Amino acid sequence: MESIYYVLSWACHRKCRHCYETRFRPYVRGALREVVDEVRAAFPKVIANLPEDFTYLDLSAPSETAPGGYERRPGRIILAGGEVLVDPVREEVLYPALEMLQARYAGQGVRVVVQTTGDLVTPQIVDDLLTRGVWMISCAGMDDFHVGMEGEKRVPLQERLRAMFEAAGMRDSALPVTERNWSNLGPGQPVYSFFGATDDAWIGKIWPRGRAWENSLSKAGIGDNFCNAWSGGLNFLRRGFSGSEVSVDPNGDVFPCCLKTKKAIGNLKEERLDDIIDSLVGHPAFEAIATGHPERMGLAYGWDVGRFLEESRTTRPDGAPYRNLCIGCDRFHEKVLGPVIDEIRERRMALRVAAE
Repeated sequence: MESIYYVLSWACHRKCRHCYETRFRPYVRGALREVVDEVRAAFPKVIANLPEDFTYLDLSAPSETAPGGYERRPGRIILAGGEVLVDPVREEVLYPALEMLQARYAGQGVRVVVQTTGDLVTPQIVDDLLTRGVWMISCAGMDDFHVGMEGEKRVPLQERLRAMFEAAGMRDSALPVTERNWSNLGPGQPVYSFFGATDDAWIGKIWPRGRAWENSLSKAGIGDNFCNAWSGGLNFLRRGFSGSEVSVDPNGDVFPCCLKTKKAIGNLKEERLDDIIDSLVGHPAFEAIATGHPERMGLAYGWDVGRFLEESRTTRPDGAPYRNLCIGCDRFHEKVLGPVIDEIRERRMALRVAAE
C-alpha cells in the first residue's frame, strides 16, 4: 500500500460540529477506560496484519533501471483520532503503537505520520514522537469549525507550533492544502504540516457523515465525487502501487475510504490486509469504487447509473433536499452489497482455515 489511514482511538478532547464520526468526542472515567482498553487490545493485532512489505511502485516515476520499471518508495501510515495526544491514549496506545511499527518496518523506511488538532502539542511530545520514528506531525485542526481556531485566531498557535517544530529540527512540508502527493518530500529531516476543513481543501465541501450530517453542514452536491479523490476509494485495490490507501477503525474494521462505506470490507484483528484486498480485486462493485466511479458499482446487480443517481437523493436533517454519490453508495450497501461482503469474507475465512 502507499498509505494506510489508521484511526487509533475514538477519544478526543473536542466535539466538533463538522466531524465525520459521532464517536469522536470526549470520554470520561469508565467510558474513557473502556475506549482505551478496546484499542489497547486491538492495535497489536491490527499492526501484525498490516503488509509485511510496506513499499509501493510509484507509477508517476518510471525508471529504466529500477526493478519493476518504476521507482519503489516507502509506504506511509497515518495515525489519527479523535486526538491521539489526549491522556491516556498518548502513553498507553500511541507510543506503544509507534514502537511496534518501528520494530516491524525497520529498514523499510516506512513514513509514520501523527495527525493531531495541534493544540495539545508540547516540546516534550514532539521529542517523544521523533524519538519513536515519526516522520511527519500533521496539524489538522486549522479551520473555522474548531472552536478557538476561527480565522486569524489560529495564527498564534501556528506560530508557536512552527517555532516548536523547527527547534526540534523539523521543516515545513510546504504542501498546499490541495495536494496530497507526499512522495515528493525527500527522506531524512522530519516535517510538519498544517491543514483543516477550509474551502480550498479536498475536504472543504464537508463529508455527509457523522455530526456534519446531523448539523446539515455538507455543501457537496451530486457533482462532488468524494470517491474519485485522495481519501476516497480511488485506487484502494491497487495494492503495491501508488495511490493505494485504505482506512482502519480502532476496532480493526477496514474501509476503502476515510469517509467509510456503510459496511467494512474486513477486520484486521482477524485477517491480513493483503488477503482482504486481494479477495475484492476484479469484483465489479469494488472495482467501480477503486476507479472513482461509484455510480457504476451496481451495474452487475441491476442498478444502472440512473438508478444509482436516483438513490443518491435524500433530505438533510434541516429539511433541505440533498444529492451526493455517498448517499447512493450507502443505499447500495444497505440494499445489495452487505450480504455480498459477508459471503466474500466467509470464503476468505474458509480458505484461511484450510491452509492452516
